Amino acid sequence: MGLLTINCPTSFIHVCFHPQSTKFSARAFASRKPMKISRREGRLSKSFTLQTKETLPEDINGLADMCPSKDGNNNNGKSVDSTPPDIISIPSRSNVLQACTITSGLIAALGLIIRQVSHVGSMEGLPILDCSTEVSFGFELWHLELITGLVLLISSCRYILLKTWQYFAESSDTANKQVLSSLQPYDYLVVAFLPGMSEELLFRGALLPVLGFDWKSVMVVSTVFGVLHLGNGRKYSFAVWATFVGIVYGYATIMSSSVIVPMASHALNNLVGGLLWRYTSKSLE
Repeated sequence: MGLLTINCPTSFIHVCFHPQSTKFSARAFASRKPMKISRREGRLSKSFTLQTKETLPEDINGLADMCPSKDGNNNNGKSVDSTPPDIISIPSRSNVLQACTITSGLIAALGLIIRQVSHVGSMEGLPILDCSTEVSFGFELWHLELITGLVLLISSCRYILLKTWQYFAESSDTANKQVLSSLQPYDYLVVAFLPGMSEELLFRGALLPVLGFDWKSVMVVSTVFGVLHLGNGRKYSFAVWATFVGIVYGYATIMSSSVIVPMASHALNNLVGGLLWRYTSKSLE
C-alpha cells in the first residue's frame, strides 16, 4: 500500500505510489473527507437542534416571566397594576375654612353687585327687573313653616338616594371626605351656613329675578347651579341632585318673594347632610 499525505494549509495532495493509482487514491480520499465532515456536522446540527428544542421554551418562558405584558400581567398569573389607586386629597382644617370663607365672600359680593346693578338699571328705565323689589330680605311667620317643609323634603330625598343610588352615594361620600374630614363638629356651622347663604343670594336672590322671575328662569338658574356643583369628587349624579334642589329652592323663592327662605333652607340642609355623614362614617369605623 502506498503513503497518502495531505498538506491542509496549501490544499495540495502529494502521492507516493504507482503513477497509475494517483488519480484514484486522491479522489477516494478527497471524497471520504467531505463525507466525514458532513456527517460530523450533521450530528452536531442534530445535537444542537435537539438541545435548542429542549431548552428554548424554558428560556422563552423565563424571559416572558421577567417581561410583563401590555396589560400589566405576566405568565405567572400575577397582576402588575401600574395604575395608582384613587387617592382622596384631604386639605387641612385651616385650608378648608379659609377657602370656604373666601369663596362664599366672593359669591355673596357678586350677588349683591347684580342686585344693585338691577336696581339702578330699573330706576333708569331699563327693561330689567329690580332684584331688591322682586326678591327682598323680608321674613314672615309662615316662611318658617315653608323652611321646615323644605328641610324635611330635601333631607328625606337625600337620605333615600344615599340608600338606593350607589353612584350618588359614592359621589357624595368623596366630596364630604374632602371637605369635612379635617373639621371639628362646630366647624360644620361655618361650612354649612356660609356657602348656603351666599349661593342663594347669587342664584335665587340675583340671577333668578334678573332672568325673569318665572319658571323658565327657575329652570335655567337651577341647571347652572347643578353644573357648577361638578368637580371635587362630585360627579354627574350630584349635579342632577343639585339641579333638583335648585328647582325646589327656586319655587320656594317665587312663593315667598324672600331670599331668606332659600338661604335658611339651604344652610340647614347642608348642616343636616354634614352631621348625617359624620354620624354614619363614625359608625362604620
